[in-house]
Amino acid sequence: MLNFSTTDLIVFAGWIIFMMGFGLWISRGKQDTTQDYFLASKSLPWWAVGGSLIASNISAEQFIGMSGSGYVVGLAIASYELMAALTLIIVAKYFLPIFLKKGIYTMPQFLEERFDNRVRTGLAIFWVLLFVFVNITSVLYLGGLALQTIMGIPLLAGVIGLAIFASTFSIFGGLKAVVWTDVVQVIVLIFGGLMASFLVLNAMGGSVFGGLAMLVERAPEKFDMILDKANPEYINLPGISVLIGGMWIANLYYWGNNQYIIQRALAAKSINEAQNGTVFAAFLKILLPLIVVIPGIAAFVLQADIGKPDEAYPWVLSNYVTTGFKGLAFAALIAAVGSSLSSMVNSASTIFTLDIYRPFFMKKSGTPDQELDAREHDSTVLSEGQEKHLVLVGRVSAAASLLLGIIVAPLLGNLDQAFQYIQEYTGFISPGVVAVFLLGLFWKRTSANAALAAVMLAIPLSAGFKVLTPELPFLDRMGICFLLIAAVMVVISMMENKSDDRKAIELEPGLFKTSQTFNLAAIAICGILAVIYAVFW
Repeated sequence: MLNFSTTDLIVFAGWIIFMMGFGLWISRGKQDTTQDYFLASKSLPWWAVGGSLIASNISAEQFIGMSGSGYVVGLAIASYELMAALTLIIVAKYFLPIFLKKGIYTMPQFLEERFDNRVRTGLAIFWVLLFVFVNITSVLYLGGLALQTIMGIPLLAGVIGLAIFASTFSIFGGLKAVVWTDVVQVIVLIFGGLMASFLVLNAMGGSVFGGLAMLVERAPEKFDMILDKANPEYINLPGISVLIGGMWIANLYYWGNNQYIIQRALAAKSINEAQNGTVFAAFLKILLPLIVVIPGIAAFVLQADIGKPDEAYPWVLSNYVTTGFKGLAFAALIAAVGSSLSSMVNSASTIFTLDIYRPFFMKKSGTPDQELDAREHDSTVLSEGQEKHLVLVGRVSAAASLLLGIIVAPLLGNLDQAFQYIQEYTGFISPGVVAVFLLGLFWKRTSANAALAAVMLAIPLSAGFKVLTPELPFLDRMGICFLLIAAVMVVISMMENKSDDRKAIELEPGLFKTSQTFNLAAIAICGILAVIYAVFW
């Protein structure tokens, strides 16, 4: 438990109160339509898109979990962040133009437009369950655990407090409030996180670069980016597979097919704003290992007196962050938890409202032709009263998801390595989802039955590999499952479609053309990544 001074407590409490007030103030804006509530009126500039992407992505599992992994594994764990930067460029260039052209609100909606309502409904139900019972509960649990470890707050009280904190800008204001609070919180997240790293490095080597040099000198094994089979952590980071194997599946699923991430780009003012915002997020991802991995390596070199690796980051805060800044650094951690939580809650309510409630429980309006129109959420189909009703349903479902999270989160304490279990559970579906999206986007013969087969095959196939080949690294298993599922989809599609599928996507010439700004930024990111891997191979 950290010893907070009065100044630290004032800084921390002041930040929390400010953010709650700011969230409620933003929520006062007009939220009368589904576009207002779920897509922030499609008004986001690039810097808001990029900042919100990072704030939504970073949470307690990065600050606590990745610092712990840095303590055990070293810089190799940063591949999750660095490979994500490259994935963001690919998503921005090749996925976003199609999604934005379609004018969709949700990922399941796209699946109906490309395939049919069976694929849409199946994955919509899965995603809602995943968001509520895995993502939201895990963020609440890990955030509550951080509050318990660092401040001595009881777990349940911390969970309830985090839920109340996130609810102020996730229930009433919709995506607009979530994004604008994200923009503010990401500033504190980056500044507070960098400050903790800079202070411990400065204490070690007299300067930031001196501290880094000391880390490399005293623990060179912690700076191997590609692990060999002799490394005990090879099972989690299987060598070259992090560059050419299953990590691509994990990243493409998370950054390209995940509602609570992609929703920010869907709400951008234009395709250029969405792409520039995404590449801005890619730059920030390259910076994140300095924030979430280096403190763990520093704790290892300094021989931190801790009981388990996940205590590395709290130990650094306690011993090397000075009065006043300690409160700000902890506020950064809670800001990260609040941003991720509010994003997940908003996206869970978006999918439930638009992909489950509306099609199955809401009385249809408009002509049959309108109802069958691919753009199911167009305002010409919904009356003003129905728009307001769906916004209400969105708010109620957001509150319900938080309430369920509060109930389930404390139960995760009964699991050993809860975060690893959660990651693996999510990874059971990602090979199938990525196969469905990649083939659906870029191969015109892909059929709806092939997509449905992929959705149904993903979990049992992954579970079978886990039981039969427990020694196979998780990332390798994901890559193999993806290849097998894609092969099944190709066979089924070729049997059913002798030519292009009737719902195939037409890729017009110039669709993937990007601005000079985007292209230069993408080249710079690729160059930086190449240097990092060349130096720390």
